[in-house]
Amino acid sequence: MSNLFLPLIALQFLSRIPIRLGEVPTPEQFGRATLFYPLVGALMGGGLYALGYFFGETYLLLHAALLLAVWVAFSGALHLDGLADTADAWVGGLGDRERTLAIMKDPRSGPVAVVVLVVMLLVKFCAIAALLDSHHFWALLLAPWLARVALPLLFLTTPYARPGGLGQALADHLPRRALPWMLALNAALMPLTGLSGLVALVVALAVFLWWRNRLMARLDGTTGDTAGALVELVECAVLVALAI
Repeated sequence: MSNLFLPLIALQFLSRIPIRLGEVPTPEQFGRATLFYPLVGALMGGGLYALGYFFGETYLLLHAALLLAVWVAFSGALHLDGLADTADAWVGGLGDRERTLAIMKDPRSGPVAVVVLVVMLLVKFCAIAALLDSHHFWALLLAPWLARVALPLLFLTTPYARPGGLGQALADHLPRRALPWMLALNAALMPLTGLSGLVALVVALAVFLWWRNRLMARLDGTTGDTAGALVELVECAVLVALAI
């Protein structure tokens, strides 16, 4: 499969858009596709930005609910699932690495996962409503974009905590020379959106550093679920910061 398909691999992996690639990507291609994770986030944010205007005459709360529904549908709740599994494991793991990893593999969701999901969606909904009320549509672009910039940054700087599987294959085949340049380029683009972009960048970086610190302290690395949790945390933090 040609490298021209790498953006499509990234889009297929991070979204529920039906994309047929003709063949299963190799681990090397999955790794190189991380270069285009920010592009997927920017496309998603651009779509939300456009919908923010399209639904402009809609009742405010319904407007916010529709945008949040599209947001969740785009990724198929992939990152929310990671957040839920991480929340259950973090509380149930009682500070123990192996117990935390074992609970994270359990597909069942406990009460902690449900509470965290409800709180996350409620905070996002309220932040989106506040942003729409102030016509601050840039946040709809910046939040998903920066969250998907944070993903390859996490994979680049954090070891994989659980051997085997797609996550390990991805970590083993990261384009480690090209990724820093890609991340720097995306960071440099943030000021083009004005002060909002700078604030969003600082907030996203702060959340990333805090979450990575917690992951290293508990797991000595990251997993697919904790990476998904990072996406949700960055999105929520950026929305709230720009709504305040």
